[in-house]
Amino acid sequence: MIIRLKDGSQKEYEQPMSVLDIAKDISEGLARNACAGELNGETVDLRTIVSEDSDLNILTFQDEKGKLAFRHTASHVLAQAVKRLYPDAKIAIGPAIEDGFYYDFDMAPLSREDLDAIEKEMKKVIKENPSIERFELPREEAIAFMKEKDEPYKVELIEDLPEDAVISFYKQGDFTDLCAGPHLMNLKNIKAFKLTSSSGAYWRGNEKNKMLTRIYGTAYTKKADLEERLKYLEEIKLRDHNRLGREMELFTTVDVVGQGLPLMLPKGQKIIQTMQRWIEDLEDNEWGYVRTKTPLMAKSDLYKISGHWDHYKEGMFVLGDEEKDKEVMALRPMTCPFQYYCYKNSQKSYRDLPYRMAETSTLFRNEDSGEMHGLTRVRQFTISEGHLIIRPDQANEELKSCLELAQYCLTTLGLQDDVTYRLSKWDPDNKEKYLGDEEYWESTQGQIRDILVEQNMPFTEADGEAAFYGPKIDIQAKNVYGKEDTMITIQLDCAIAENFDMYYIDQNGEKQRPYVIHRTSIGCYERTLAWLIEKYAGKFPTWLCPEQVRVLPISEKYADYAKEVDRELKKNGILSTIDNRSEKIGYKIREARIAKLPYMLVVGAKEQEEGLVSVRSRFAGDEGQKTLAEFISAISEEIRTKAIREEVPVE
Repeated sequence: MIIRLKDGSQKEYEQPMSVLDIAKDISEGLARNACAGELNGETVDLRTIVSEDSDLNILTFQDEKGKLAFRHTASHVLAQAVKRLYPDAKIAIGPAIEDGFYYDFDMAPLSREDLDAIEKEMKKVIKENPSIERFELPREEAIAFMKEKDEPYKVELIEDLPEDAVISFYKQGDFTDLCAGPHLMNLKNIKAFKLTSSSGAYWRGNEKNKMLTRIYGTAYTKKADLEERLKYLEEIKLRDHNRLGREMELFTTVDVVGQGLPLMLPKGQKIIQTMQRWIEDLEDNEWGYVRTKTPLMAKSDLYKISGHWDHYKEGMFVLGDEEKDKEVMALRPMTCPFQYYCYKNSQKSYRDLPYRMAETSTLFRNEDSGEMHGLTRVRQFTISEGHLIIRPDQANEELKSCLELAQYCLTTLGLQDDVTYRLSKWDPDNKEKYLGDEEYWESTQGQIRDILVEQNMPFTEADGEAAFYGPKIDIQAKNVYGKEDTMITIQLDCAIAENFDMYYIDQNGEKQRPYVIHRTSIGCYERTLAWLIEKYAGKFPTWLCPEQVRVLPISEKYADYAKEVDRELKKNGILSTIDNRSEKIGYKIREARIAKLPYMLVVGAKEQEEGLVSVRSRFAGDEGQKTLAEFISAISEEIRTKAIREEVPVE
C-alpha cells in the first residue's frame, strides 16, 4: 500500500501498519510526539491499522486536532482520579475544548481545596502510566457493561445510539470510559496540567435535567507553556465584565429581582445612554431611518401571524393560559411584527421604498437559567433594532448599507478587529423549523453569500443558525474566556410579507410583496457594554466614560475655584465631578487612577490665580498646566470625534 504524507512524499508498505508504526518509520522523534493521526481527512487513533492506499498526517501537540486528543486523554485522567477519590460520583461527558478540557460528574459541588486534591491524584495516575487500551462492544453489551458499572449517564448516551451501532471504550488502568477517541498511547507526555475551576452544568444543557458538577482544566506538554497559560487566565480575570463591571459599580444583580435581570447602576446606564443617543441620532439623521415606539407586549394573535408562536414560543414569556383565559398576552421577544403594522398604517408606493424603521427596543427572552451570564446573556435587554421594508431589487444595496452601518459602529467603538463574520443558514435536515422551501433558502443564502464575497469579508458558514424566516449575517465576538456570542445581526426575509399582507404599489399600479431586512446597528446595548468593559479593561474612550473629568482641589482653600471649573466643564457638556475630601492630593490622584478616569484637573494657588488647571490623564500622565479654555476645547474635540487615545503607562 502507498501512504501519501502531508509534505507530498510517499511511503510504501507490503503489509497493514498502525498509524504509530508508520510514524516510527518516518521518525522516532515524530512518533514520540505523536498524539493522533489524520487518515484521509478523519482524525484517528494512533492504534488505527492502515491497510490500503491512504493520505496520512501525523498529528502532534502543535496541531489543533493533536491538542484535542492530548487533552481528551487528560480529561480521562481527571475522571479516573475523581472516581478514585469519590467512588460514588457518576461520570457524564468529558470532552476536550479550545484551550483545555472539562468533565461533568454527578456529585456535590467542589472547593478549590477539592480540586487541588484531585490534581494530586491525577499526578499519581500519570506517574503510574497505566496502559491505554481501546475495545468495542455491540450496543446491548455496551449498555449491560455500563449498567454493571452503575453509570446511568453513559447508559443513556449508548441508548440514544442506533441498535446496530458498535460502541468503543478506552480502558486506562482501573478506569474504563465510553469514548470514540482518539487517545494518546500513554500518559507520560502529560507533563503539565491544571484544574482551573468548577461550576454547575445541566445534564445535556437542559435546565429540566439534573445539575451536575463540571470541572475545567487544561494540559500542556511543557510546564512553561502551562505557566504562560495560567498567567494569561489571571490577566483576563481582571477584564471579566462580570467581575469588573460590578467593581466599577456599572451594574449589579439581586436574587429577589431574578436571574438574567441586571440592575444598571448610574455609571453603567450613563454609558448605555451615551451609546443610545449616538445610535439614534446616527440612524435618524445620517442613515435615513424613521423612529417608532411600540408596545412591550401583544396578544398571542400577533405572534401567531408572525410565526413566533409556532417557532419561538418556548423562548417567550407568556402571560396567561390559552386553555383558561380569553386573552393570552406575551412579552415581545422582538419588534418586527409591531413595526410591520407601522408600515401598513398608510399605503406605500415603490417610490416610498426603502422604508427604514428603527426603534430602541426593550425585549424579553426566556433564556435557560444555565445560560445566564452577567450582561451577555440576560432575559430583558435593549437593542438597536430596525426593519427595512424594501423592493426585491433593493435587497443587495440595502444589505450592503446595513453591513456598512454595523462596521461604522464597530470602528467608532474600536471593536472592528475583534469580530468575525458568519453566514447563518437553515438546517436542511429540520425543514419543519423554517418558513419557505429549499429553493427559497438556497436563493436567500446565496444573496447574502454573494454580498460577503463581494465585500471581501472573510466569513464562515453555519447550518441551523438562521432565523426561522431567513438567513443572517451574524457578526460574532468572543469574551475574555473565548466564548462566542452574536453581537450584531443582519437578516434577509423574503417570506414574512405574505403573512402580514404587506405590499407596495409598483410602477404599473399593481400590488407587490416587499422583502424585509431585520438588522441591528450596534446590537444589544447590555452585551455591547460587557464587550467594551472587557475590551478596554474598564478604561473606556473618553466619550463613553460616565465620569470624564475629576477636579481635585489641593486643599479646602481652593474648593470654590474647583466649583467654578466644574461648572464650566458641565456647561460644555463634559461629565465632571469634584473630589472635595480632606485627603492629600496624592491619595486623590491614586483614587482617580483606580477609578480608570481619563482626566484629572488638579487646582491650587497658581491655578486659581491664573485661571489654569494642571492636567493629568490616563494617556500621558502629567500633561502640565493649561488654561481651562484650552483644556475644554481639547477634550470637547476628543469627545465630538469619539477619538480613541492610545494609553501610555504612567509612573
